[in-house]
Amino acid sequence: MVKDSRISGFYKLTREERAKKLAELTGLGEDDLGPLVDPSKVDLEVLDHMIENVVGTMPLPLGIATNFLIDGKDYLIPMAIEEPSVVAAASNAAKMARTHGGFTATDTGPLMIAQIQAVNVPTPYSAKVEVLKAKEDLLQLANDQDPILIRFGGGARDLRVRVIDTKVGPMLITELIVDTRDAMGANAVNTMAEALAPVIEKITGGKVLLRILSNLAELRVVLCKATFDKKLLGGEEVADAIIAAWAFAEADPYRCATHNKGIMNGIDAVVIATGNDFRAIEAGAHSYAAVGGYHSLTKYEKDANGDLVGSIEIPMAVGLVGGATKIHPVARACVKILGVETALELAHVIASVGLAQNFAALRALSSEGIQKGHMSLHARNVAATAGAKGKLVDVVAERLVKEKNVKVERAKEILEKLKKK
Repeated sequence: MVKDSRISGFYKLTREERAKKLAELTGLGEDDLGPLVDPSKVDLEVLDHMIENVVGTMPLPLGIATNFLIDGKDYLIPMAIEEPSVVAAASNAAKMARTHGGFTATDTGPLMIAQIQAVNVPTPYSAKVEVLKAKEDLLQLANDQDPILIRFGGGARDLRVRVIDTKVGPMLITELIVDTRDAMGANAVNTMAEALAPVIEKITGGKVLLRILSNLAELRVVLCKATFDKKLLGGEEVADAIIAAWAFAEADPYRCATHNKGIMNGIDAVVIATGNDFRAIEAGAHSYAAVGGYHSLTKYEKDANGDLVGSIEIPMAVGLVGGATKIHPVARACVKILGVETALELAHVIASVGLAQNFAALRALSSEGIQKGHMSLHARNVAATAGAKGKLVDVVAERLVKEKNVKVERAKEILEKLKKK
């Protein structure tokens, strides 16, 4: 746990200096941070057992977002992403949020849903009644599958049944609600669903096909908010412009797709860094946003003082036990940097980053435009692609931005002239 996530001039340090500063602030040593700062120290033997046909690695840039104060606690937040400006934007938004206490979050608990699909049920509506009558026995059978989860306070909590109409006729869908504690829970809920399948067949007289979790984790939602001071924003008119930009996304799915993508820029980066399943998080977020018509995952309004209040409501099925989070050395290091102790704490952090990212994007769009900050950072990538190294990267990038011609060909021309000098 870090005492203060505010690091003055962190972006001005060299990569080596940042790594040293990170070690000082977190108290983590070479064993933990080594694989994070030097990809060559990641044991390929470990990776070879994670997926099939391993031939190497695909390293992503991993930055540290600063300034985050969440539920009264400071965090340094690892973010793995290839897109420029994301880490800087999140850090700046977090700095602005600190004036009014940072981010505060709550949640609905770590509940996941497993679905058991029964087809060819002779009398689906009466079968629904019979399944519900057997609920207690079914819950007990589910819990018998995972005594360790039960020991840690989790387990099957409830059961619900729906009859749905489909292109191939009615289906009886039994949904098992499971508290997965600090696990994402896919393996646990799938195992429980498998155990219930033959019993469901016997009760309903139908045939069970799919038995698998749903990534629409509507019962595992995080809600987070932050207040942004109107003076720091640049005036109440900027707050109004941000609200108008959000309202555009709420009203128009074409705008909303990019709006929500910006939220996921921040969220996915932390999810990937901690070894969690970013595809599951993406699926859950966008399907949740689509319920009732595709809408924004965030909301914006002004309080009585005229300050901007942003909030986010999003499913967040992440875990700290099992999977890459425990196996991958970089993921383990990122979890230690965060200092989170539960999956729900991690979920609060990730949702806060999503809100920060969205606020930063809307502020840029509503004032200076998104391209100004984005292109200045993109110019560094272009300069490096053209062959610039060391200090020349910034020199070439600055020239590209000044000329408003961020192209590799122009970068090469500038670089050649500098080398001749």
